[in-house]
Amino acid sequence: MKIVQDKEYKKCYYFDKLNIFGKEAVNIMRTVTLGNTGITVNKNGFGALPIQRIKAEEAVKLLHKAYNNGINFYDTARFYTDSEEKLGIAFENMRDKIYIASKTMATDTENFWKDLKESLRLLKTDYIDIYQFHNPAFCPKPGDGTGLYEAMLEAKKQGKIRYIGITNHRLAVAEEAIESGLYDTLQFPFSYLSTEKELSLVHKCEKAGMGFIAMKALAGGLINNSAAAYAYMLEYEHVLPIWGVQRECELDEFLVYQEEEPVLKGELQNVIDTDLKELQGEFCRGCAYCMPCPVGIEINNCARMSLMIRRAPSEAQLTEEMQAKMRKIEECLHCGKCKSRCPFGLDTPTLLEKNYKDYKEILAGKKYD
Repeated sequence: MKIVQDKEYKKCYYFDKLNIFGKEAVNIMRTVTLGNTGITVNKNGFGALPIQRIKAEEAVKLLHKAYNNGINFYDTARFYTDSEEKLGIAFENMRDKIYIASKTMATDTENFWKDLKESLRLLKTDYIDIYQFHNPAFCPKPGDGTGLYEAMLEAKKQGKIRYIGITNHRLAVAEEAIESGLYDTLQFPFSYLSTEKELSLVHKCEKAGMGFIAMKALAGGLINNSAAAYAYMLEYEHVLPIWGVQRECELDEFLVYQEEEPVLKGELQNVIDTDLKELQGEFCRGCAYCMPCPVGIEINNCARMSLMIRRAPSEAQLTEEMQAKMRKIEECLHCGKCKSRCPFGLDTPTLLEKNYKDYKEILAGKKYD
């Protein structure tokens, strides 16, 4: 398999087979180059957070199917329990054929080196392609007193990492990371529900030669039309979406789009326009950075129940167990901890109250409207 540059349309594709004229191909797959790193990968990135929820043999089968269909970028983290271990099992003898990004939530150098050592062990590799600071509350820089960025540089010098990245949910930290010129990649939430502020980050990364990795391209499950989400991402050639995949049917959806790319017009554009009217603005993205709650409220689900129960209705949302979780909102202390932690600046206690009021009305027999 080799990469061919289409000069007319300024796009890269993987070609499994070419005739002598180079005009026919099998398994054409669009690719993305991450900024100035030179890393060129399939437009479909594999988000490996969800595989921590399935058995190892299922995860390996899923990862192999993804690879066999051209997906060669895998994003994981030390924080994702056994996700790294499953990737290590799946790709132990195929390391040079894929790209791996992982993350550390370390706030000091001792834990940085501990995390990196463990990630390398579990991934069964001696290097990580992109090692990222995992949603830090600040932008690590040389001389900031933490030693974290210096540790990244040393790890790179030792050959244990190739490129330095940062992930975040805070606009201010992301902006600072781009302006610093210290990072090779930024991973940030980005979907067709994103505001102009998030879109500005995308453009700034492109201008700075910084790779942009889009997490939550389905807005934490609120976007339920994957074709629309995929078509939107195709509008941004330098953006690499990482789709969180747990089931084979989920993977299959995105593999289909490699064979026949959805186009952002007509019905799909109408889907996006409708979703923008309904969802853009003050809604919980479900990132869970507001947790834990002192009284045990499951904020990442309860604060967006009104949307989820309408967009993806499920009996599980009305079970006794879920009703009990929603009732926990009555115990809210209004301590403000969740509000202070929200990277989107949401008034979380108020969102919880509104969602609980709506939920009780639904239980009382009102329709999902």
